[in-house]
Amino acid sequence: MTMSALGEPCVLLKLGEVVLKGNNRELFERSLQANIKAAVKDLDFKVDLRQRHGVIALFLPEGSGVERADAVAERVGHVPGLVWIHRAWRVAKDPSAVTKAAIELLADREDVRRGVSFAVRSRRRDKRFPLTSMQLDRSVGGELNDIYGLPVDLKNPELVVSIEVDRDEVFVFTGGQPGQGGLPVGTSGRGLVLMSGGIDSPVAAYRMMRRGLRVDFLHFSGIPFTTSESIYKAYALVKALDKFQGRSRLWVVPFGKAQQSIKASGQDRLAVIAQRRLMLKTAEEVARRLRAGALITGDSLGQVSSQTLQNITAQDDAVDLPILRPLIGLDKTEIMAEARRIGTLEISELPDEDCCTLLAPRRAETAAKIADLKQIERRLDAEELAVQLAGSLQEYKLEG
Repeated sequence: MTMSALGEPCVLLKLGEVVLKGNNRELFERSLQANIKAAVKDLDFKVDLRQRHGVIALFLPEGSGVERADAVAERVGHVPGLVWIHRAWRVAKDPSAVTKAAIELLADREDVRRGVSFAVRSRRRDKRFPLTSMQLDRSVGGELNDIYGLPVDLKNPELVVSIEVDRDEVFVFTGGQPGQGGLPVGTSGRGLVLMSGGIDSPVAAYRMMRRGLRVDFLHFSGIPFTTSESIYKAYALVKALDKFQGRSRLWVVPFGKAQQSIKASGQDRLAVIAQRRLMLKTAEEVARRLRAGALITGDSLGQVSSQTLQNITAQDDAVDLPILRPLIGLDKTEIMAEARRIGTLEISELPDEDCCTLLAPRRAETAAKIADLKQIERRLDAEELAVQLAGSLQEYKLEG
């Protein structure tokens, strides 16, 4: 048996919510296509993207091996808007060619040698194909059963051979990897993430990227009273998240002197919430300059003393922009599990000198009153201070 029976390796992508967008579907698909092309553009070979009904096929240069298909699948597996990524084989639209490809696809597999149960599941997007889906299932399944002696299980098979008949070719594959789901980045607008070095804010950023937001990242450094460690950590986190959207930007505000002013106000228990409000005011000014329509934080209700309902309400009062809190109903265990999955947990757990340690009262206020906070802000001239802080903004560009 020759390898030619398997045809050419390719990658087949299944769309999620995009297919439900009705009259706007084309806009979402165009955005998704652009994001996929950006994800693979720096590979050392060209990828040919072709949109089909409900799927996207990525074809490789003639003569490509499975290594190239693996490299493409890994890249596009991080692109929001896709629910499944299949490393497939592209074969001729001929029942005999499809059967030969399926036979070869199962050759030399360890699970086949163990005698796993199997099923063939076909789908015809091109109804002109001479066999119906059921006929194709029976024809290919019968040949596989004769050759390998595998038990058939149509309800809960251990191995599924998938066959998809398209306009110009047939795709044959087994298995696949789950995609990120959600919506293509950029289809919901732009947001600004308040990025600490902790576990929560990177997960919040990821969740909003999955909902179609393109995000910038804003980090408040304790400089000149802390080292640059927290900036390096924020940079590493942004770089880890960049695979989900590309072209990420990290902005840093030196916040140490402003914190010193808050501490000097004498309102020890309110210092943390006062600082948070000033960060939000500064972030709002930065968002205006970046044309972002919302702020994003990693707040989780009740996780720490500053994240009570009353304190969250007091923070909302500081700005006019909406504050999105995608983790609001999650506990720490759930957040850590997602951070581990997206590859940010290990970075977040590295030690650093966080700017928040500069304001660490023995007992933080859990029910801050907005009137008391505004009194502190009047003494600090917080509105003008926020503009000044935004003016000290520095961009840290990601290196390849």
